[in-house]
Amino acid sequence: MDFLNSLNKQQQAAVTAPDGAVLVLAGPGSGKTRVLTHRIAYLIASRQVNPYHILAVTFTNKAARVMESRVYDLLGSEQRGMMLGTFHSVCARILRREAKYLGYTQDFSIYDEDDQQALVKRALKEMNIDDKAFRPASMLASISRAKNEMLTPEKIEVKGYRDQVLQKIYKRYQELLLSCNALDFDDLLVVTARLLKDFPEINNAYAQRFEYILVDEFQDTNTPQYTLLKSLAKKHGNIFVVGDEDQSIYRWRGADYHNVLRFEKDYPQCTKILLEQNYRSPQVILDAARAIIDRNRNRTVKNLFTNRGSGERIVLHEAPDDRSEAEYVVTSIQDEVKRKRSTYADFAVMYRTNAQSRLLEEAFLHAGIAYKLVGAQRFYGRREVKDGIAYLRLLHNLNDANSLERIINVPARGIGDKTIQALRDRSNETGLPATSILLDLVRGEESAHWRFFGSAPAHRLADFGSRLEEWLTAKDQLSLPELLKRILSDIDYHNYIEDESEEGADRWENVEELIRIAYEYEEAGLTAFLENMALIADQDTLPDQSSSVTLLTLHASKGLEFPIVFITGLDEKLLPHARSMEDEEEMSEERRLFYVGITRTRERLFLTRSESRAMYGGYDFTDPSRFLRDIPVNLLNQTGYRSSRNYASAGWGSSSNGVRTPASVQNQYVWKAPSSTTPSPVSVELKYQVNMRVNHPLYGEGLVLEDKRVGPDEIVVVEFDTVGLKRLDASLANLTIISQSREKNSGG
Repeated sequence: MDFLNSLNKQQQAAVTAPDGAVLVLAGPGSGKTRVLTHRIAYLIASRQVNPYHILAVTFTNKAARVMESRVYDLLGSEQRGMMLGTFHSVCARILRREAKYLGYTQDFSIYDEDDQQALVKRALKEMNIDDKAFRPASMLASISRAKNEMLTPEKIEVKGYRDQVLQKIYKRYQELLLSCNALDFDDLLVVTARLLKDFPEINNAYAQRFEYILVDEFQDTNTPQYTLLKSLAKKHGNIFVVGDEDQSIYRWRGADYHNVLRFEKDYPQCTKILLEQNYRSPQVILDAARAIIDRNRNRTVKNLFTNRGSGERIVLHEAPDDRSEAEYVVTSIQDEVKRKRSTYADFAVMYRTNAQSRLLEEAFLHAGIAYKLVGAQRFYGRREVKDGIAYLRLLHNLNDANSLERIINVPARGIGDKTIQALRDRSNETGLPATSILLDLVRGEESAHWRFFGSAPAHRLADFGSRLEEWLTAKDQLSLPELLKRILSDIDYHNYIEDESEEGADRWENVEELIRIAYEYEEAGLTAFLENMALIADQDTLPDQSSSVTLLTLHASKGLEFPIVFITGLDEKLLPHARSMEDEEEMSEERRLFYVGITRTRERLFLTRSESRAMYGGYDFTDPSRFLRDIPVNLLNQTGYRSSRNYASAGWGSSSNGVRTPASVQNQYVWKAPSSTTPSPVSVELKYQVNMRVNHPLYGEGLVLEDKRVGPDEIVVVEFDTVGLKRLDASLANLTIISQSREKNSGG
């Protein structure tokens, strides 16, 4: 029991807590994994609990391996027999033993995302449902959400045509899984929960076995996981959960921090212990973090403290524009390294969305500083970015066979591998570029190539050739950004890439970032654009060096720590994100996300923002993030433009101190004198109106329900007669007005 001496008083109280329900709320850097592993060791060594009767669950395989290794270090082989692993692995083990009760055999398969999409495609095909209107990835995301809420197909609320289709696809998808003797990742949880509910004798057997249940990262549990834990703990009631509702940042995956509140309600006699001593950060970081998170409701207040000293004040830097912001980050890191205070490996640069990495990557590449991305591809290596560039490369060079083959069936046009191989063969046989053949096929059966392919493949190739012909004409008439937007609109790339998942939304943000880059080359043109993309992409392939800066999203930072942290993009609509503006729960999660980022810091923290950001050929002036006004000014060292701004006062949110105009793309700015009044924004008339009837090339007719301007874009929400609700960028949607709004028609 000597290992207890290494724990502080709060940790000792948690490890030695009495039997029953125990809720440990652990602040960041407070040693929660240490507490969990020592609790297991304490049960085995002091309480003489047989390891066979202990269940310990966490969320990642890495966390499970760390926990197992630490328990072994404390106890050696005495811990053998315990069931320890992720929720999914524990459920898989239970289901292997009990699968027969649910119509599966013990050798069932666990399907990954590709397997799942293949089944959804099969279900769509069987029901003659257009997989372009109802994309498999989108259907799968909706099915996953339903499972996370433990909804069967019959229990899905039907609000429109899409929900009717979802019900049918979900039901058929489950039938196909069963016929394949397969489960998906969500099913591992849901089916196990159903097993314990529908077969009380099985529930009793496992509840009898697991005398002690321990749970890591409890704030990230979803409904099926909480249901499972409650079922397994019903016999002995010894459930020990460790978490922090303030670090719950995975709501989009189904995680529900309200399970902490449910736990206290379901176990009113539970022992509640706070771990408040932080071993990671200086006090200035903890004070700033508390100032941010204390604004959230439905949480337990924690008084975070440390023995690591007060630390240096947090640097808050305001740059005139986003490119200058990226350059500030890079030069600040360079200066630190030159002064030999730090190495490049000491730095982490964080941001809200993957698309924000682009300017940072370019700045690091330009400075010759190695960097590595955590949990994401480099910007120019992302699929959607490469797709957009490939379309432009093909128009620039009709002999570019690689670009042609990349995009000829993206989005899907029914041009499969056999047809592409036939196109290659015809090109080799005739000595003509494949694009020349495609353009000739536009003539139909008069084309000398028509009979070579056969009617159906020739028609599909001719359709693409017709598009190619239109874009070649447009290339000489449109600016580079307008050409790119025209292509994206013609192929309906928005709806192809943005399903209803967080990943789909991130992918579309990357496409929007590519459009913004195109505006930077509006005058220089396509050749200069492609040349620069090629140079950057070439540098992109350089291997990471051992001493490199880490770039990552705030979501990816969970569980990590770094000596020096930069959090960039602290502007409204970035952090907090625009998608959170009208949802209180979403806004609370954005605040938790910022809190998580701040508390990754071991030594020093830099916060940066930009007064303006490049947007489609111009600049959008931004408001500082609302979170900045929550940080006490005495914790900050403010630098850059408007460094005297007091965020704690009412002066935080406007640009009334001056109107600035970019003088050139090279970031040379002309600052106009401050004016006493802020000019009213120019009113731009919206093209569409509520209650207009419109037609979409793919979705058919629909009614406009909402129309508004978001930055430079007109966003229109349409209820289509066939596919239900869609949110579209008007500049890309190619909508045709059928009739004016009813108000206008009626004189209202």
